[in-house]
Order: sequence, then structure tokens, then C-alpha cells
Amino acid sequence: MGKLMGTNRGKLEMLLWSIALPGFGQILNHRYIKGILLIGLEFIVNVMGNFNEIILLSFNGQIQEAVNQTNYGWLMFYPCLYFFAMWDAYKEGEGKSKPYAFIPFVFSAYFVTVGLIFSPTFTLFGQLIGPMWLPMLGGLPTGLIIGNIIRLLLLKKLKTNGTLT
Repeated sequence: MGKLMGTNRGKLEMLLWSIALPGFGQILNHRYIKGILLIGLEFIVNVMGNFNEIILLSFNGQIQEAVNQTNYGWLMFYPCLYFFAMWDAYKEGEGKSKPYAFIPFVFSAYFVTVGLIFSPTFTLFGQLIGPMWLPMLGGLPTGLIIGNIIRLLLLKKLKTNGTLT
């Protein structure tokens, strides 16, 4: 009953809090130093990369201005920081860990970073996608799909070799 009443500190809860803000999942997992460090790093990268300004401009359709405001040198740290914090909170949450669960997180970080790299010039039907939308709409699904395919292939190989029950 306690798990139904909100006392479950399971993997999904930690993952969702980390999506809200990197470091929150760690704090809920009682990893206070790591959580505070991740929140601090997120704040620094966010401010130095102008990420909040980019989000506002992108939601208002001012994509070229969002590109102009982006500090790519700083913002390219964001996907790795973000997905590491999510994976770490998920890994440390209560519940059984799944083999190779980190792979979709890693590939999401890779592909979101690649999306960010191409965002100043990538267009779709003549429209610039920008530094917020291209990584989110292109990189994230691609990373999750490829990461999960690789994870499933590795699990299948382990199962065939008899090392996974």
C-alpha cells in the first residue's frame, strides 16, 4: 500500500525528477553531493549556453535569433550532463536494474549532441529547425531508437551465449 501512496522511490520516479532538473533524482536517492553538483553544473551550462533564452525564442518561432543567441561551446555539454543525470538517478533508484539499461541514455546524449551541432544550418522544407527543436525532435528519438536496438541485440547475444537468464 505504501508504494501506492507515494512512498516508492523507484526508478521511474527518479528518472522523471531528473528530467525535470538534473540532480533532483540524485537528491531523492540521498546522493546529496552528487545532486547539488549536478544542479550546479546544469545551472552553469544553462546560463553560459543561453539555453533559457533559446527555449523562449524557439517557442516564439524566432529560430534564427535562437541560433544567434546560442553559445554552442557551452550548450554542447548539456546533453551529456542531462542524460548522465537521468541515467544515474534511474540506476540508483529502487528496483531491479536491467542489463545494458544505460545504452539508450548514452545514444540519446550522442544524437542530441549531433543534432545540436547541425542545428545552425539544418533545414527541413526550407525551414531552419534550430538549436532546441532539432536535437529534441530529431536527435532524441533517433538516440532512443538506436540505443534500444543495440541494447536488444546485446541482450539477444547474451541470451544465446547462455550468460543471461
